[in-house]
Order: sequence, then structure tokens, then C-alpha cells
Amino acid sequence: MRHRQAGLARGLFITFEGGEGAGKSTQIRRLAEKLRRKGYDTLVTREPGGSPGAEALRHVILSGAAEPFGPRMEALLFAAARSDHVEQVIRPAIERGAIVLCDRFLDSSRVYQGLANDDDSAFVAMLERVAVNGMMPDMTLIFDIDAEIGMRRAAARRGAGEADRFEKETLETHRRRRDAFLAIAEKEPERCIVVDASESEDEVEQLVTAAVFAALEVRTAAAGGKREAG
Repeated sequence: MRHRQAGLARGLFITFEGGEGAGKSTQIRRLAEKLRRKGYDTLVTREPGGSPGAEALRHVILSGAAEPFGPRMEALLFAAARSDHVEQVIRPAIERGAIVLCDRFLDSSRVYQGLANDDDSAFVAMLERVAVNGMMPDMTLIFDIDAEIGMRRAAARRGAGEADRFEKETLETHRRRRDAFLAIAEKEPERCIVVDASESEDEVEQLVTAAVFAALEVRTAAAGGKREAG
């Protein structure tokens, strides 16, 4: 019996955010495996991408092909990709009672596009409302790590591969992004949980597991189902 039948009438939407090299992908994979072993219907997805339409735009964005057209063009492409992702993948999964784990979502746009030009913050916020269309995360885990350490990790991960559009930017830019993610967490503490990503992978996994299963207990209990321990 899936846990949805024990009380998860509506799914749980969890996003993973943070700077380059923070270890989000590793933790998403570990959490997904754990949730599936517990019987939860679990969907892992990512941005930019996650749906056929959005994946088509992913290469354009990460290759830097849109960079010469300025941050507003990049923001528009992210919004178009997100809208398709939400309507084609995320919303149907949540409505069937699945747990959706998404590697980056709206907070990355707030940080990566919103910081490109302070005058664009209102523009990015407007695009966010249209693209998300009410599908806000139930929980956001913000993986916090010193920007210099994160960039070293990212470089080690890609090996001889070429840095993408965002990895190649200056250390100072990455530091500003770290500060921006922390500012979001401070502003929205009911949604955001900051995870110390400088710890070992196993220690970070324990923090993530505790946070997510606590949220599942609350959701299941509120629906009158059986509480589950992680």
C-alpha cells in the first residue's frame, strides 16, 4: 500500500536550491531512494528542464546562447520552460499524490536572474507569478556552502568538461548569490530550511531526511493517516 492511501491525498512539492557545487543532486538521489523504499510515489525532476518543452530550452540557456540578448531574455526563457514543466509534469504529479523533488525552481530565478540587474527584480517577480501559476513549493531546502568551496566542488565534478553559463562567472558573483539565497530563507522561514552543505554527504543526508520526514508526518497526520518515522 502506498503512503498516499494512508493520508497523502495531495502530494508534497519539495525544491532543492543553492549555489554551484552544493551537492543538491546527490541528496535528491539519496532522498528519492529512501522515499521509494518507504512506498512513496516519488518523482525527481530538475530546472531548467524536466519536461520535453523545457528540456529543449535547457541547452539554449546553459550553453550561454541567450546571454548576448541580456538577462531579460534569459528570464523569459526560464519562465517559458518553468510554465511547461509545471503544467506538464509537476502539477499532475502533485494532484495524484506524489512527492515531487525538484533540483532548482523559482528561487534560482530570483537569485540568478533577479541579481543580474536590480531593476529587473519586479520583472522577474511578474514572470514568476505567470510561470508558477499557483504551484508554490511546500518546502524548500537551501544548501548553503562557501562559494569558493562550492566552485572547487563543481570543477571537480565536471572534470575536463566545460563550465556552463553560470559556473563560469566570477567568485564575487557566486558570493552574492549565496547571500541572496540566505536572504530568501530569512524572509520565508515557513517554507525554507537552510542545510549546511559543507558537512559530509552522510551528515547532510541525515539533515535532509529529518526535515522531509517531519513534513510528511505533519501532512499525513493532518489528513488523518498513520504517522511514519524516517
